[in-house]
Amino acid sequence: MIDALLADESTCAVARRIRGGQSEGLADVVARAAWSVIAEPGDAVAGVLTQEFGAVGGLRYAFDASARTKPEVRRAGAVRALAEARRRWAPRASPAAVCRAFRAAESVGAHLVVPGDACWPVRLSDLGTQAPAALWVRGRCELLVAQPQVAVVGARAATGYGDRVASELAGDLATTGAVIVSGGAYGIDGAAHRAALGVGGETVAVLAGGVDRLYPAGHHDLLTRIAERGAVVSEPPCGAAPTKWRFLARNRLIAALGHATVVVEAGWRSGSLNTAGHAATLGRPLGAVPGPVTSASSAGCHRLLREYDATCVTSAAEVRELMGESVGAPPGVSSLGPDRSRVEAAMSTAVSLTIADIAERAGVEAGRARAILGLLDLEGTVRRDERGWRRR
Repeated sequence: MIDALLADESTCAVARRIRGGQSEGLADVVARAAWSVIAEPGDAVAGVLTQEFGAVGGLRYAFDASARTKPEVRRAGAVRALAEARRRWAPRASPAAVCRAFRAAESVGAHLVVPGDACWPVRLSDLGTQAPAALWVRGRCELLVAQPQVAVVGARAATGYGDRVASELAGDLATTGAVIVSGGAYGIDGAAHRAALGVGGETVAVLAGGVDRLYPAGHHDLLTRIAERGAVVSEPPCGAAPTKWRFLARNRLIAALGHATVVVEAGWRSGSLNTAGHAATLGRPLGAVPGPVTSASSAGCHRLLREYDATCVTSAAEVRELMGESVGAPPGVSSLGPDRSRVEAAMSTAVSLTIADIAERAGVEAGRARAILGLLDLEGTVRRDERGWRRR
């Protein structure tokens, strides 16, 4: 499988183009793309093989019988489900399918981000054997590692109360430098994304299907805007349909990416509780917004407060307090060291500058500059207008 892919110059050529012309580590990149095509998101058997032998070696072990006879790999024979997994993977184990995924990604300008890249979110390693092999991204890959990130999720059938609270929370958090992560769905997800974009902030939408199939259809324009100004991310490759089980698997990525997860509104059996469960399992701070005790739309949030030991949050300030242990107690500007001084020195009280301009002048990464500006804004040292940022 992997040898056939690496011998296919057409596949390797498009893989290099998607990677910006880079040939370094191409075998690992192609292998990880292949795993995203072959295995369903969260496939633990694929995860064990990748962890044990690497992406390339794992493919050889799975599909090359001779590789499984070598003494140095026999210790992985404890993977009892391998035979069943190989039967499960066989229909997709085609070099042509991997090449189609690469070409579809290239057609929409998508990138492939893999572990070891500067834009790879290391928090995903907390998922263990269920960590994704790679991520397909449309938009700004650097947002995957920007800090802090807050997952804002909730019911698709949101009430006016839920929409309003989600918009206020997400807008306030985005204004102060947080990246809003959600699932691009109707209801709370959409309100959170729109609020972040509306204040000129950053947002990431994690999809259940390929990034070339913007779903739901009613959010095509919203997701297009996110792809242009933020990032649209998926674990399945381009062309993959957003099936029911992929939504559930997608939720673990939303929880893992966030430094904290906030459930704004959710029914008793809402899918948002699945995201909350992943956040709790990962040890991420979990917040829930209370609602009227008579509202079925808030029953899930009340359940989180009672059964999951979630923290009650009613404002962006309380969300920032919730994140204190994982990203530094806000406003922890004093702990930013010389980067703070460089960012402040790069700014003017008379002229507003974009984050890119400030980062270039200060000699710091754009994501780092964005986080510092958000914390400085909390402190009251800087302010933001329609042109950018300036010192007060």
